[in-house]
Amino acid sequence: MRSLRKLSALTASALVLCAQAGLSHAEAFSADIEDSVQKAAKTVMQQYAIPGLVIAISNNGKQQFYSFGLASKATEARVTPDTLFEVGSISKLFTATLASYAQVEGLLSFADPVSKFLPSLQGSAFGKVALLHLATHTGGGFPLQVPENVKDDQQLLSYLNAWQPTYPAGTHRSYANPSIGMLGVIAAKSLNLSFTAAMQNTLYPALGLHSTYLNVPQDKMPLYAQGYNKTEQPVRLNPDVLADQAYGVRTSARDLIHFAQLNLQSGKAESVIERAVLNTHTGYFQIGPMTQDLVWEQYPYPVTLENLLEGNSNTMAYETHQATALNPPLAPQKAVWLNKTGSTSGFGGYIAVLPEKQQAVVILANKNYPNSARVELAYAIFKALH
Repeated sequence: MRSLRKLSALTASALVLCAQAGLSHAEAFSADIEDSVQKAAKTVMQQYAIPGLVIAISNNGKQQFYSFGLASKATEARVTPDTLFEVGSISKLFTATLASYAQVEGLLSFADPVSKFLPSLQGSAFGKVALLHLATHTGGGFPLQVPENVKDDQQLLSYLNAWQPTYPAGTHRSYANPSIGMLGVIAAKSLNLSFTAAMQNTLYPALGLHSTYLNVPQDKMPLYAQGYNKTEQPVRLNPDVLADQAYGVRTSARDLIHFAQLNLQSGKAESVIERAVLNTHTGYFQIGPMTQDLVWEQYPYPVTLENLLEGNSNTMAYETHQATALNPPLAPQKAVWLNKTGSTSGFGGYIAVLPEKQQAVVILANKNYPNSARVELAYAIFKALH
């Protein structure tokens, strides 16, 4: 109830952030930028047989959208900036922001152990894991996915009670849905809300998001793109344990570029939601060329394409890597490239922000294609902007 009472204040803060972010503009960028974006996007679509793609660019507060192809082959609906896409693990950015909001409000600390919020895990190895380690994939070696035999909350708790770490917490990074998923569960619990209510009724309105959903309303279903798998079969996300918290968001390019702009804020963050957003840019661990923030992955800017490809590689996602703790943590920086990829069986997304340049790029597609191609496309777009 505390967070619900504050909703009007948060919404007022969101209006300030909206003004800072700027509104969408219809006028195009210069002809050379337009040409570069069009050519690069069409090349990627042809190479990977992507049915539909939308690119959103923010450059010093000015937004521009580029829509290509079909949201659905069956209906022949065209992709638009308002088409809803599954964004996969980009969802984790919202989960981290919710946890950061709860921390700013004094409802949790990232130093707190899991058992503080889930007493049933008291005495277990998982119960001793700090929330920071959940938020940075450094909890001790979780699997990428929740095990297939875990079908409900009770089975999840049983699994977590029995879980044993492979590494000491804070020494290795193993990219994992269970850890971020449980961070979301705990963040919502600290607000005395369900995760869905915490996101839909508190966080999304505070961020000024109008078409971002965990459950797409029936009247918005016509906007929901059809995803396609590697064999061109139509697929959409099936709900699973911790799916909402780890990879369950559906959103539009219009909403996601707005969120990206909020992450470009410079100067002193004053409101609760501004501080919550900015705090997710704090760096805690170094893994190869990448600094692990609260879900965001950070690189000093300027950055080479080689380092971005290494940090967004399958090796980084699927294998465990040694992590070096930053002590003290790295305060939010301006001269950085922040990014996150996200995928489901039928969708592929990418978001990148450059605070120093006041530029951001969002790329959403209704097919899962290689992360390397997404990074290369964004890199080419930023190069054209510069």
